[in-house]
Amino acid sequence: MDQRHPGVVLTFASRPAHWLVLFAPYTWLIIFCAVPIALVMKISLAEPILAQPPFTPLFDDSEFGCVRLSFDSYARLGQDEVYISALTNAFRVAGISTVLCLLIGFPMAYAITRVTPGFRICLLVLVAVPFWTAFLIRVYAWMGLLGNHGLINGLLQFMGVTEAPIVLLHTELAVYIGIAYVYLPFMIFPLYVNLSRIDPMIVDAARDLGANPIRVFGSVIFPLSLPGVAAGCILVFIPAVGEFVIPTMLGGADSLMIGQILWNEFFIARNWPMACAIASFLLALIALPVAAFQSITTMGARP
Repeated sequence: MDQRHPGVVLTFASRPAHWLVLFAPYTWLIIFCAVPIALVMKISLAEPILAQPPFTPLFDDSEFGCVRLSFDSYARLGQDEVYISALTNAFRVAGISTVLCLLIGFPMAYAITRVTPGFRICLLVLVAVPFWTAFLIRVYAWMGLLGNHGLINGLLQFMGVTEAPIVLLHTELAVYIGIAYVYLPFMIFPLYVNLSRIDPMIVDAARDLGANPIRVFGSVIFPLSLPGVAAGCILVFIPAVGEFVIPTMLGGADSLMIGQILWNEFFIARNWPMACAIASFLLALIALPVAAFQSITTMGARP
């Protein structure tokens, strides 16, 4: 062993272990992310047929192995009003639901950071408790709460606010409530992690310099919490765009979203190329802004 350059020997010796550590996550991403996405995109370029599987092969052996690509599904996706309306509705509902989660989750996350460490753990556990119950059971519970004879209408009539039950179930409001309830923890946890890293001395310094609470929040707390806000919005917005269960169970006919269209195309119409085209288009719409945000964040973090 060369005593004059121990660092060089350590570097070369650690390279195999370094690549071995990276092998497992990259293999997982390739098998369970890259390969399924490639299969979905492959099917989206096929044509629907009455067969098993219900789409034409990408390589046609009868024509000397030529590649047969069809962009009819993507063309139909941009021309059919049903798909355009469902996609627009999905982004609108997901955007409003994300804003609701932010308005509710930010005060909750900030309040959790201001309590004692022991009580803080209890509050975080309470935020995570809904995850211990099955997703469908939680949505079914809201069906009972929002029904005409549910707890909310019963409480409103008992308090004299209304004389007759208010139609809450199978409305767009019920969809907002369901999505905000289900995905609220995804907003609270990133905000909590980011807010807990803010040095309290910075806030105290702003107050000592004469800033009122609103100025402290707008000039100190909120700017420092922007990475957590962005992470929470992404974690809520992405699954909310393709949500299927909540609009189906809580929403009405006017709350048709792209996730329901995708389900119908895949399982009812058996039009797998159209369903895969919708999934590929959604993936591109969501992945590009996320990649841009990641690039901006990485550039901003560089010294």
